[in-house]
Amino acid sequence: MNDLFYGLITGLLFGFLLQKGRVLRYDKQLGALLLKDMTIIKFMLSSVIVAMVGTYLLLDLGLVKLSIKTTILGANIIGGITFGLGWGLLGYCPGTSAGALGEGRWDALWGIAGMLLGAALYAEAFPAMKATVLTWGNLGKITLPQVLGVNHWLIIVPLVAGTLLLFRWLEKKGL
Repeated sequence: MNDLFYGLITGLLFGFLLQKGRVLRYDKQLGALLLKDMTIIKFMLSSVIVAMVGTYLLLDLGLVKLSIKTTILGANIIGGITFGLGWGLLGYCPGTSAGALGEGRWDALWGIAGMLLGAALYAEAFPAMKATVLTWGNLGKITLPQVLGVNHWLIIVPLVAGTLLLFRWLEKKGL
């Protein structure tokens, strides 16, 4: 029951941050897709950087254990294309469509309906895909530091620095 409560609190906090970050707005979504407004890109990249630093800090302190998902190139490529098409057609990604619905924008229901339909189709196709698409390019449970054979902080620190430099450059360009 605690897991459900923590999930609810995390989801509410994430939705609040999406709304406060103005990434639920259609003009921001369109601007991101056209590479004219980097608000959403900066929001997502900030989330990734904070999660990466936090996760590995907790790992080093012995407070968490990583559960790495298997890297399967076929599934990642098909999933990425499907996600990109849905975002491009609707103007919302899964998180922003739920947040937009929470703000009272009923057009987000199309995206939510599409996600539910997609999940149902995936569940039906899973047995057939298990022996095909879900085996293409199976690289196992790997991380970039493992592949490079280095400590994770040798990857994280340059990524954080690069992200900060990117943000500075985007701000100078007015993006």
